Amino acid sequence: MIYLSLFLNFFKIGAFTFGGGYAMLPLIQETVLANGWLSKEQLVDFIAVSESTPGPFAVNISTYIGFRTGGIPGALCATLGVVLPSFLIILLVARCYARFRKNRIVNGCMEGLRPAVIGLIGAAVLSVGSSTFDFSALLSLKNLLLLVILIIAGWMSWKKLHPIWIICVSGMLGVLGGMLL
Repeated sequence: MIYLSLFLNFFKIGAFTFGGGYAMLPLIQETVLANGWLSKEQLVDFIAVSESTPGPFAVNISTYIGFRTGGIPGALCATLGVVLPSFLIILLVARCYARFRKNRIVNGCMEGLRPAVIGLIGAAVLSVGSSTFDFSALLSLKNLLLLVILIIAGWMSWKKLHPIWIICVSGMLGVLGGMLL
């Protein structure tokens, strides 16, 4: 029964979320916590591991959650569930793309989805951030250092520096911060 639940829940997440893995975070968080598959702290850890391993974020996190919940069969069910809707939609879109490429209604729908995706990503940042950062001690040395790291990483990204440099500098700043705190 857990395998069917993993498949159906991740199928729903994959089918009704636009904008990639980070836009899925609010639905993943709600589903995982509601089913008791992970604690909030474990979910934050799984998000960190999913971001740092190669591959698409949604596939990584669904695989980890499925494995933690139901072993290898659970990992397969969750991964298949999150990937299958996109696969089917891409097949349909590829088949109809030439016919609807210049349709005003289709273009309007795509334009309307952009702000929703940004809102979902913002909600995920706030949700995960509230479990990671101690907002009650906003001016603590640790939080100020994290803010500086985020600003530097954002500046490097804005300057269009290669992602490897951003990762290396962020890692060094994180190690330095860990040694100082």
